Amino acid sequence: MTYCLKCQEWISHPITWGTLFLPQEQTVLCNSCQSQLDRIEGDVCERCGRQMPKETICDDCRRWQTNQMYQDVLQYNRSLFSYTPFMQDIITQWKYQGDYQLKEIFNPYIKKEIQSLFPITSLTIVPIPLTNERLHDRAFNQAEAVAEIITDHYKNPVSHALSRKASHSEKQSKKSRQQRITTKNPFFLTETLETDVLLVDDIYTTGMTIHHAARLLKEAGCAHMYSFTLVR
Repeated sequence: MTYCLKCQEWISHPITWGTLFLPQEQTVLCNSCQSQLDRIEGDVCERCGRQMPKETICDDCRRWQTNQMYQDVLQYNRSLFSYTPFMQDIITQWKYQGDYQLKEIFNPYIKKEIQSLFPITSLTIVPIPLTNERLHDRAFNQAEAVAEIITDHYKNPVSHALSRKASHSEKQSKKSRQQRITTKNPFFLTETLETDVLLVDDIYTTGMTIHHAARLLKEAGCAHMYSFTLVR
């Protein structure tokens, strides 16, 4: 007996000759909840991965490209889901209410998509860090949880090359767009890397967090910077 991780409804897994001899990975969401996941598919912004009517560069990324401090620090970002009210509920429960098990919702999607999104075998995974205060509040770092899923499937090395300054502990969700894009770089390096890097976080909003991290690592010698977030 399995219960949906989101709504707690019972999920029935019918037994057939096919499933008896070739067991399949069981879903952790009921059909109703799965249907509410808004997958990012088709045409997207070639840089940040935002869903768009046709493949081009969105206005946000045009602004990044005209900023000399951040121009071309990031090759591209890709995400799996749009930030719908349903996804917001999942992220809130997972991120702010400490429901670690909800990461299993994303596991099969990451397993299926990550290698085609980033077909580079030498990527070192760097999760976006939390301050010690924020880590204590949440009980776990959601970016590290995502990084663990990736490396479990594809064995990429994980590096904690970034740390976050204690003074930068205010939640990004409480800041306006203007406050986010004008904030000082909240990160510092704990080690240097000379490989291609895949930054990992839960949500890409304005891109400020990812661009801060990418710039710092690239200036320290990383070859190419990519980023993966669950939600855009």
